[in-house]
Amino acid sequence: MTRLLYVLLSSLPFLLTLNVKAQEPNAKFAPPVIEDEMTVNPEQNKMWRTGQSIFPAKPKNMWELGIHAGPAFISGDVEAPFPAGYAFGLHLRKAINYSLSFRLDGTYQSSKGYDARGFNFLGVEKTYTQNVANSPILTNYTDITTNADNIHRNYKTNILAFSFEGILNIGNVLFHNPSNKWNLYGVFGIGLDLPKTSVDLLNGDQLYDFSGVSAGLDLTTRKGRNQSRKNLKALLDGNFETKGGVDQDIITFLGDYKTVIPHFNFGIGLTRKLSKRINISLEHRIMISDNDLLDGFTYRSNLDQSTSKDVPHYTSVRLGINLGSFEKRVEPLYWVNPLNGPYTDLAELKQRPKFDLTDSDGDGVIDMTDQEVNTPAGCPVDTRGVTLDSDGDNIADCKDQEPYSPPGYQVNKDGVAQIPEKYMTEDQVVDLINTRGAALSGNVNWFLPMIHFDLDKYYVKPEFYGSLHQVATVMNSHPDMKVVVHGFTDNRDSDEYNNVLSYNRANAAINYLVANYNIPRSRFILTYGGEASPIVKGLKDNHAISATEEYEHYINRRVEFSVATSTDTEMTRPAGPEAGENTPGSSRPGAKYSGNRNSGY
Repeated sequence: MTRLLYVLLSSLPFLLTLNVKAQEPNAKFAPPVIEDEMTVNPEQNKMWRTGQSIFPAKPKNMWELGIHAGPAFISGDVEAPFPAGYAFGLHLRKAINYSLSFRLDGTYQSSKGYDARGFNFLGVEKTYTQNVANSPILTNYTDITTNADNIHRNYKTNILAFSFEGILNIGNVLFHNPSNKWNLYGVFGIGLDLPKTSVDLLNGDQLYDFSGVSAGLDLTTRKGRNQSRKNLKALLDGNFETKGGVDQDIITFLGDYKTVIPHFNFGIGLTRKLSKRINISLEHRIMISDNDLLDGFTYRSNLDQSTSKDVPHYTSVRLGINLGSFEKRVEPLYWVNPLNGPYTDLAELKQRPKFDLTDSDGDGVIDMTDQEVNTPAGCPVDTRGVTLDSDGDNIADCKDQEPYSPPGYQVNKDGVAQIPEKYMTEDQVVDLINTRGAALSGNVNWFLPMIHFDLDKYYVKPEFYGSLHQVATVMNSHPDMKVVVHGFTDNRDSDEYNNVLSYNRANAAINYLVANYNIPRSRFILTYGGEASPIVKGLKDNHAISATEEYEHYINRRVEFSVATSTDTEMTRPAGPEAGENTPGSSRPGAKYSGNRNSGY
């Protein structure tokens, strides 16, 4: 067993080299894509992604189940040769955060020691005092009249230990890479151990003659000590029949006596990720307790008692397996770089086009959204920056001497309708009336201005009085024409609220035209769409946005005017509480957009 462990340890660098060649580069080490459902608070994570929360939710992460094995020895009063023993066990580990995790560990350790030096077995040793009653022959080892080194100490110790450990890892917080493949970590923990120590002092029921073990050897040299231990092993029968001394025993729930001692664990380790599922570690750990009898003896030599306690050492190779589904959880957080999310967001922001307010043609529409960047000076434009041609006669309004020419007639170079002046027969008059009526009822596709509103308001802003005057001019020029007034909102707030607010905006525009231009209310058809049919799509539905995004919301808060058709019908006020205010100014502080009277928004 021990030889197998040494082969495994010596093969570790080779195994890691193979893994590097086989796995890199590939997608197995790519940072995880963390969906909302993979976090402990999906709603918080969703709010973070949309900018409504400063911090993301903590990802759900896997448990690690591990097995471990390796060489072990005890540093105490009796020399421990290499190899001195072995240990193996299981662990279960869980990350608390990105740096700290806890581990439950169970270990079985078996170690032996053989002292090359002779020792005068003093009667004060507990291994003697606690066994002499059952083995009176041991008293012969305590004859120190000749001050002879009567024995060569030896022991066999088995330890069953259980620990609760905290692990602090260093390696996953990276500033220059998306994820880590190596982790350096420290271990600190507490636990209980159940040691059982025995000593080989009797050959059957007789004493050993230790006199020839180190006779003639130079114990100041390694060669001499190795030979002495070799001679000692050959002498002993290996039964370890004598129980090692103990400080105190307790009665266990099985009714037998056990030595149970609390301990502290300390260690350091290095881990290599083989894949997102498997990792391998090399770790050295020591166990410190108030026990100086793990090697069976408390005296370092014939004359002095050791001042330090016996300390078990364990060097292990650990194989960790991450448990769980990658569709529901990420790998343990000590393999996740917490800076990956913020760095990804920063890179995405850098890749976005810079917001450029340049307006080359001075029409009030910035070049980024202007579909006609060379509009002639002084010409009004629509929300796309295209020169207005309200009556669709292919002559821009700024050059049209009759911006709203009656439909059905040819126009001259100045945009004026060429209406025949000759007398017409009665049938021709009737035909003309029918033709113009049909055009007005079904084929007119004039561009009528739209007006925009501040956030949560249906107050008609003074900068749009000119646009409403143009609508009134068209309606007064065509007394039989009806106009559809359609209200809209941006996508913030509920559908019920936005439907009422869009109704109020359309109604406010109608009331203004009726009050100021004496146009009958019956010539208007009020409709509303709430947040449906936005001009600018895909906007965030919250108020934590930039001035640029607020400008885009402003474009969607509008009332449109269009010539009514025979299928258009009036919509009644939608159900719901009152929405919006009929007062100037935005209802909220912060980023907002006020519009430009010359550009129509």
